[in-house]
Amino acid sequence: MENKLTDRAFWKSFWESRIGLIFSIKPDYVFGNILAKIIKQKNTKTAIELGGFPGYYAIYLKKYQQLNTTLLDYFIHRDLVNQLLAANGMNRDDINIIEADLFNYIPAEQYDMVLSFGLIEHFADTKGIIATHLPFLKPAGTLFITLPNFTGVNGWVQRNFDRENYDKHYIASMNPTLLAEYCRQLGLKNVEAYYHGGFSIWLENKAHQSAITKGFVKALWLAGKMISKVVPVESKLMSPYIVVKAEAGNQ
Repeated sequence: MENKLTDRAFWKSFWESRIGLIFSIKPDYVFGNILAKIIKQKNTKTAIELGGFPGYYAIYLKKYQQLNTTLLDYFIHRDLVNQLLAANGMNRDDINIIEADLFNYIPAEQYDMVLSFGLIEHFADTKGIIATHLPFLKPAGTLFITLPNFTGVNGWVQRNFDRENYDKHYIASMNPTLLAEYCRQLGLKNVEAYYHGGFSIWLENKAHQSAITKGFVKALWLAGKMISKVVPVESKLMSPYIVVKAEAGNQ
């Protein structure tokens, strides 16, 4: 897919520069409550996380839901994955790992649940990148996609204080109505797409910001948290994420 906004060099540099990459994943990890409900309702046994290095959700779902999980990404730093597994009391063979280009890889098997977190917004062909998830999905399986919402306050912060990161995201993809329509066009059913989460903002380059910028962003974060406590509504302006859920047909 030629319209991707990042490349292998970007991700190698991104992950190797990250601080705090290795930690013990807690039971209340973000989206965990939604996933647990789906797993219980659908009796989910297998899952694959696409573009998910270093595998937080493959590990989370194995650790807390006892799923047979697989991580697929075209950049896999095996030592970092092993460190993350060890930090979570797991062995290096507790999750399956596939290092491959999503756009060229032909799945050897299908899964009850296909997930991606922060993947699709890095490609300008939104419908096309969603479509790449479907060959991995069993009949009646669940598709679960999340992406950041940069169309509200968090996007304003990214645009003004980390333009390089902002420009790695296809902002037009951050539209729940459009995402739901693409899913339906691809033949998926029981489609849901919505803003998720209480107010939050972040900066990937926080360590390189001035004290003034850090102070301003922290003050904005505190103000937003206070407002969201008074008006606890998930919305385009305030919510940090978008969630997409859908199901494959039975055939």
